[in-house]
Amino acid sequence: MYAIALVAALLTSAAGCSAQNRGLPKSETRLMLDTVCTITVYGAGDNSIITEAFDLCAKLEALLSRTIEGSDVNRVNSACGAAVEVDPLTAQVINAGLYYGDLSGGMFDITIGRLIRLWDFGGAPSVPPGAKLVEAISSVDYKKVSLADNTVQLGDPEALLELGGLAKGFVAEQLALFVMESGARGVIVDLGGDLCFKGAKEDGSPWRIGVRDPDGGKNDLIAVIDTDEASAATSGVYERRFEHDGISYHHILDPGTGMPAESDIVSATVLASNAMDADALSTVALLLGSAKAAGALEKSPAFIGALLVLGTGELITLGNVNVSSASAA
Repeated sequence: MYAIALVAALLTSAAGCSAQNRGLPKSETRLMLDTVCTITVYGAGDNSIITEAFDLCAKLEALLSRTIEGSDVNRVNSACGAAVEVDPLTAQVINAGLYYGDLSGGMFDITIGRLIRLWDFGGAPSVPPGAKLVEAISSVDYKKVSLADNTVQLGDPEALLELGGLAKGFVAEQLALFVMESGARGVIVDLGGDLCFKGAKEDGSPWRIGVRDPDGGKNDLIAVIDTDEASAATSGVYERRFEHDGISYHHILDPGTGMPAESDIVSATVLASNAMDADALSTVALLLGSAKAAGALEKSPAFIGALLVLGTGELITLGNVNVSSASAA
């Protein structure tokens, strides 16, 4: 459930320009997690901290990816319903996925892997035959996942675990914590639009996040969000999509129908105290639609605020979020 929608590079690249005599921030970009990942560090002595952070990113990806052979998720999916012991970090993400399954009334479901594989949005996407959709849907039920300590078991041997709605946020949070614990004064971790800010800018001003205009190009903004230390993520229906027979299909799937979710929200940006929660909550909001989103998001202790963009162009703010017009950028 990846969605690159926060135009962070336009705004946060200048975030440390007032470092003055303390030096400029250090930044590096790599292609990981099937997206463009950038780590920007303030107050670090050299670039070794960024190299170590990317090494950690690779280790976490090797635990959480559904497609990497030998990953925890891959081993669970290959076990045909047998119990599998996983890393405590993997268990933490799975536990959060089960929590958000409950919070969303089942719309956020980490056993959606067979449906994700059928649509293949990351490769050569196509509309699956109806019979295959029905078959895949029959294995989707997060309530059949058993998690005891660090042991995971899928109740349906045909089910496939998919942590894409949480993993990037979880990794962003872990990388930011690592950088701060290594002595940096501040850090921005941007994993393809999943953002985690920690520490403070030299001038004390808030971090600035540009929210992409769903009807515009990749660098066109619809709004700007100012925030202190927090995390942000956006889910949008416009980033990964394809057209078939004149119908457009996006990548955020309804686990009940197996089809792209029907929602009046085209973009949901969520601020949260933890990047994994921001990642999950942005998807939950889009899946539920504007009528139900507020009630669900406010149940999460990590929720801070949200900006919802509707298909009509209307902007809706929830919770505590400081939004200004795109011209403010």
